[in-house]
Amino acid sequence: MNIVLPVVFGMFISAFGIALPGLINMTAAKISVRDGRDRAIVFALGATVVVFVQTYIAVSFAKFINRRPDIIYLLEEIGLGIFTLLTIYFLFIAKKPEPKDEEEVVDLRSHTGNFFLGALLSALNFFPIPYYVFVSISLSSYGYFSFDNLYVFLFVMGVVVGSFAIFYLYIIFFKKIEHKTDFFMNNINYFIGTVTGVVSIITFIKIMRNL
Repeated sequence: MNIVLPVVFGMFISAFGIALPGLINMTAAKISVRDGRDRAIVFALGATVVVFVQTYIAVSFAKFINRRPDIIYLLEEIGLGIFTLLTIYFLFIAKKPEPKDEEEVVDLRSHTGNFFLGALLSALNFFPIPYYVFVSISLSSYGYFSFDNLYVFLFVMGVVVGSFAIFYLYIIFFKKIEHKTDFFMNNINYFIGTVTGVVSIITFIKIMRNL
């Protein structure tokens, strides 16, 4: 078995999922600016620990339902409906997010406080679980993913590395890209809507091929 492939998949898939400015990476960046890089890294480590747990749960659940083609097909149909509705919402209904005051970031100055703040914010984000369930099952259906223990572990470690790498890039480069994040935040609904639209199209094609 190629031990590099699952790590690479995990890194790129996780990076794709969290690359856009969001609560966790933007908080890491602001902590870096306000309290220093070391405290921001501690925050990112806390968030990454939870990402590890969430990904392992997601892939384990995907391994279970992968043995049931009827459940997979049902989930694909449900997913198509959800992603289609999300696409419509983000592209045509959702309002632009309003900028938040700097004071709204939770003020926890200690290393321990930053670690648990990162873990808390990451735990409140439930998106990774359905995301990695969908990704692992989709990759498996095309023969690019295996649910044996070593492959799953390597994939999860790739996700952890990819997630921390994105957090770290925000921490060290935020000052240089700060003016660009305003553009992303003002247009984030369109970015999300485009991503969900692409996923909807891929899922629809896959469902039609299985008919």
